[in-house]
Amino acid sequence: QVQLVESGGGLVQAGGSLTLSCVASGRTFSTDFMGWFRQVPGKEREFVAAISWTGIGTTYPDSVKGRFTISRDNAKVTVYLQMNSLKPEDTAVYYCAARTTRLNNLGLGRADQYDYWGQGTQVTVSS
Repeated sequence: QVQLVESGGGLVQAGGSLTLSCVASGRTFSTDFMGWFRQVPGKEREFVAAISWTGIGTTYPDSVKGRFTISRDNAKVTVYLQMNSLKPEDTAVYYCAARTTRLNNLGLGRADQYDYWGQGTQVTVSS
C-alpha cells in the first residue's frame, strides 16, 4: 500500500501563487508516476500534471501548461505542484495520485490509471 498526504491548499487571489505538497509513504518503490488531479462538485476528476520518480519527463494539459509546474524530491518522497497566475477556474479540490509501475507511459492523464489517492486539499481562487 501507498499512502499520500497533500497539503498547501488555501485561499488566494486571482493572479497569485500556491504550492501544493504530497508526501508519499509505504511501498512507494512499487510506483512509477505521480500525478495531480483536481475536481469540482458535479464534474469528473481533471488531470493537472504528472511526473515520474526518475524525472524523465513531465506532462500537463493545455489548461495549466505554462502556469503550473510539477516537481519531486526523491529524498523526501514528496511531489510538489507550483501553481502560478491562478485563475478562479482553478478552484477545486486537488488530489495527489500514484500509479503502480507499468511497462509503458500511456494514460497518464486518466484518473483510472492511478492506484493510490490522497485525501485532497482545497484550492480557492477569488476574483
